[in-house]
Amino acid sequence: MPESLIRILIADDHAVVREGLAAMIARRADMQVAAEAEDGRRAVELARQLKPDVILMDLRMPEMGGVEAIMHIRAARPEARIIVLTTYDGDEDIYRALQAGAEAYLLKDTPRDELLEAIRAVHAGQKRIPSEVAAKLAVRLTAEALTPRELEVLKLIVAGRSNKEIGVALGITEGTVKIHVNNLLGKLGVTDRTQAVTEALRRGIVHLD
Repeated sequence: MPESLIRILIADDHAVVREGLAAMIARRADMQVAAEAEDGRRAVELARQLKPDVILMDLRMPEMGGVEAIMHIRAARPEARIIVLTTYDGDEDIYRALQAGAEAYLLKDTPRDELLEAIRAVHAGQKRIPSEVAAKLAVRLTAEALTPRELEVLKLIVAGRSNKEIGVALGITEGTVKIHVNNLLGKLGVTDRTQAVTEALRRGIVHLD
């Protein structure tokens, strides 16, 4: 096996996506598929066992999501090189993935040649953040972040809970819930709960499971 061969782990819960990526990689003389993982937990296991050169990581997978998987992989192997390849382009998704340790963030509609170039670049120790992704990341970095408690409240709002139900679930008074709701509305730049749900889903702050 040539020393320059890039060994790649593909982590995606859709078999069609994995097969398509594997077929593309197999046609490259400088690349080889080391393994495929159907969920985040399996990706972590294979990353530890096989020590691939580059990992292509989806964000939304069963068992363990991509961001959590990235954190586990980087904790065990700080030198691991990870490319997020996803359909999610919310600024919070981007922020969390890069903060976890991904070197590149690409969308699944990225042209083939750009994806291949990104794999080679990341393998060489470079980063790849497309301009449209960088623009969304800049918005996230300048926005006021929600506190952990505000995020808990927001997730319950997305789940359709009333202020009273949120208070019971979190063990706080309804008045305190209202304060958190007002604060998170302001940070999201919206005026009501419906807009908050829409904005949270659009930005990737919360996902519908």
